[in-house]
Amino acid sequence: MTENIGVLGKKTPQRSDVERVVNVALPTAYGKFQAVGYFDHERGDEQVALVYGDPGADRVLTRLHSECLTGDAFGSRHCECGDQLAAALRAVAAEGSGVVVYLRGHEGRGIGLLAKLRAMALQAEGLDTVEANLALGLPVDARDYGVAARILGDLGVRSVRLMSNNPRKREALVRHGIQVAEQVPLLIPPCESNLTYLRTKRERLDHHLPHLDAVAHLS
Repeated sequence: MTENIGVLGKKTPQRSDVERVVNVALPTAYGKFQAVGYFDHERGDEQVALVYGDPGADRVLTRLHSECLTGDAFGSRHCECGDQLAAALRAVAAEGSGVVVYLRGHEGRGIGLLAKLRAMALQAEGLDTVEANLALGLPVDARDYGVAARILGDLGVRSVRLMSNNPRKREALVRHGIQVAEQVPLLIPPCESNLTYLRTKRERLDHHLPHLDAVAHLS
């Protein structure tokens, strides 16, 4: 087993399934991060963690962000993903330290880009996001957070303050050995285009979205 130099200058063991490949400064609109690149040998995915400051080991402000090309890159209002990513990066920078793990292979809750677009077409016909996936013969949520836990472990993170409205992310991290000291809401004001989608996430996927109660006028 080889060793590499961690973000904080510490030597950490290199794992055989998720290998740290590169660590480089990444200046962004939100501040100067370290981009730590990983290769997931099991799934063949390239992953990246954006690290700000010296996050330490405990109670690290953390976001596990599932890849969403339409929201993150194109500014889609069908979801709130792009706004959540920006809010998480701003929060970490304001905190002075933290980690955003950007999880590739999670497009469309793990079904892939083209399948997600097909599901969106079904939603335009009246199905909700859960019904659309099932109508395509696909899982409602196929994401796995094991790689995220291994990345956090490689960075020396033991416990996190998790920026998420999804209790299943918390459960997955705990299951993979990362303590969740706190779940921090990441609430984005809804718009007419995504209100139905967000309500479905609350009602059928158990997302904690209490702010939706105040926007009945968008219905």
